[in-house]
Parts: sequence; C-alpha cells; structure tokens
Amino acid sequence: MSRGFVREEDQEEVPLVPPRADLPEGVTNYMTPEGMDELLAERQGLINERETLDISSDKEKRIAVNFINAKLQLLNNRISSALIIDITKQPQDEVRFGALVTLKIGSDTKLQKYQIVGVDEADISKGKISFISPIARLLTNKRVGDKSILKLPKEDRIFEIMKIIY
Repeated sequence: MSRGFVREEDQEEVPLVPPRADLPEGVTNYMTPEGMDELLAERQGLINERETLDISSDKEKRIAVNFINAKLQLLNNRISSALIIDITKQPQDEVRFGALVTLKIGSDTKLQKYQIVGVDEADISKGKISFISPIARLLTNKRVGDKSILKLPKEDRIFEIMKIIY
C-alpha cells in the first residue's frame, strides 16, 4: 500500500538513537574485562527497562520499545566485536592497552593519571582515555622516563612517563 493512503496520525516516529563512541572502520574493538562487565550491565539495564515500560498508549509504547531495541542493537554489535585484553599479560614496563600511566605534563608539578581503555570505556572525568586517542597513541610502547611531544597549534606539550601500573 502506498504511504499516501495512511493517515498522518498513524505514522510513527522513527527513533533517533545517538551513536556509540566512535570506533573507526577496521580498528579492533579492544576492551578491558571491566569494560565488558559495564557493557553487559548496560545491556541488562536496557532489557529490564524494555520489560518494565509503563506506558498506556500502544503507539508510545511501540516507539519506546523501538528506541530501546535500536540501542540494544548498537550495544550488541559492540559486545560481539569486542576483543577482551588480559592486562596482566601486558609487558609491565611498557605503556600498552590497559595501563594506568602517571604523567608529568610540561612544567606542571601536579602529576596526572590516565588509563588506556576501549572506546566505550573512555571517560576523561574518570581518567580513562581511549586507545585510539592522540595521547594514548603517543604514549603506547613508551617506558618510565620516556618523554613524548604532542604538537598543538599554539604549543608543544611534553608528556613524561613517571609510572606504569597494570
């Protein structure tokens, strides 16, 4: 049947689902075991939300279920593509995926700590940066005492590795 014969009020909105964190095409979806636990908990939360929807309107309920299902599909794609890295097997004296790195940045006397994690785990407010971020790529394979320079438009920022923990 042509869309021309459908009443306008019967047409449902297509839910707009925000995309997950960017993972470039062809890049392996590395993840820590804790990151996978977080994604599995997120999935269970969405399933619970879908099962306990308390919406009386059938149309609104269908829209809400479609929205949750779309979010679940994106989440399930990330879970199924994840490669969990056992950080205890990383070289303990080099910065690799999963490392918690203590840095001296420039002349700042306050040290900064960042853990290199998967794209879905990254949260700068928690000191977690994605392995594909410029800083993580700059630090990877470096050792304690090494310095790396991040070239910025107005200045060069020097990162000195003070400590590496897994």
